[in-house]
Amino acid sequence: MQEPDPAGLESFEEFYVNHRVDVYRALAVTLCDPQLAREAADEAMTRVYMHWSRVSFYENPAGWAYRVGLNWATSWWRKVHREQPVGEVAGSHEPEPAPAGGDFHAYAMLTNLPRAQRAVVVCRVLLQLSTAETAAALDTTEGTVKSRLARALATLRTSLDRDDSMVTR
Repeated sequence: MQEPDPAGLESFEEFYVNHRVDVYRALAVTLCDPQLAREAADEAMTRVYMHWSRVSFYENPAGWAYRVGLNWATSWWRKVHREQPVGEVAGSHEPEPAPAGGDFHAYAMLTNLPRAQRAVVVCRVLLQLSTAETAAALDTTEGTVKSRLARALATLRTSLDRDDSMVTR
């Protein structure tokens, strides 16, 4: 593995300070698991650091970091779920709260979306990536990004309308 260029270290440090929390939050919303998101964000930042001489020239290094974290989490999830657990102790799994500083209602609504739609919403809204950048980050086509976003927004609108009608009753 190639060591990062020391001259690029300052730029990486700026990148880390400016984008680590955003990458973590995006992964937490997409994965619906704050602890896994923390590990994925850490792994992504490690890989960004190791490849900074190349990644620093990307149009959107934060999008690349998000994708690396998402790929790492997917690989981890597949590996863990190949194992066959014997059983789970009742009450041993306590869900963690939504990422700090977030809107819990919006977080809850996003967790109800399918993962592919949630990933598109995270890229377009939270990370503010363009359609092309989102397609590249998620390794899909721009048309797929547009259709997933449209479906996700329609689902979210329906959920909001349902919530509004319950409040006015």
